[in-house]
This record gives sequence, C-alpha cells and structure tokens, in this order.
Amino acid sequence: MRAKDQLGLDGEAAASVHLEHAGMRIIDRRWRCAHGELDIVAVDGDTFVFVEVKTRRGLAYGHPFEAITPAKVRRLRMLAGLWLEASGHRGPVRLDAVGVIASRSGSWRVEHLRGIW
Repeated sequence: MRAKDQLGLDGEAAASVHLEHAGMRIIDRRWRCAHGELDIVAVDGDTFVFVEVKTRRGLAYGHPFEAITPAKVRRLRMLAGLWLEASGHRGPVRLDAVGVIASRSGSWRVEHLRGIW
C-alpha cells in the first residue's frame, strides 16, 4: 500500500475515534458506488452525518479543509442521496468535514467542522 493511501486510512480511523468520542455512532465507512466514495457515515442523534475526511502530514500544501471545494460538496451531497437510497434510511442529514494533521513525530491534530452544507 502506498504511504499516501495508508495516511488516508489512518486519518479516517482517527476521525472515527474523534466522532465517536463526540457522541456519534459510525454506521458505515468507505462506502463506494460508481459515482465515488463516502469516507464516514455516522448518526448524531436522529441526523445522518456524511463526513469527508482530509488528512495531511502538515500545512505545506494548505489546511485539509481547503481541499473541500464547492464541487466536492456537490459530489458529497449527491453521494449522500445515493447512500440514503441504497440503505433505505430516512431522516435529517448533515455534511461535516474532519481535518486531520499528522505530524512526523506521530501526534495527530483532529478538527471537526459541522454543517459544511
């Protein structure tokens, strides 16, 4: 596995732990369809939360949230609808972002931005 791919998986794992500590329940990870992938699907109370995770080794290429463009948000909205259709779930929805910065020393900084849409 490429180091970049492993970094992404580790970031998603760190994000999942963070979300669970925030009281959310993870119900799906790395859901894929022909149109793309959702990193994390969680439940926060009665709300389905679709979480985009961006992981970086530092800020040299910008903050992880900077990678979430309006086009990416549109795609996430479409994927959330497809997930709801495929799963048969209904209810309020929210899109969140989690930025993970992994330092070379092994420490992690996790930031959670609720309601990017």
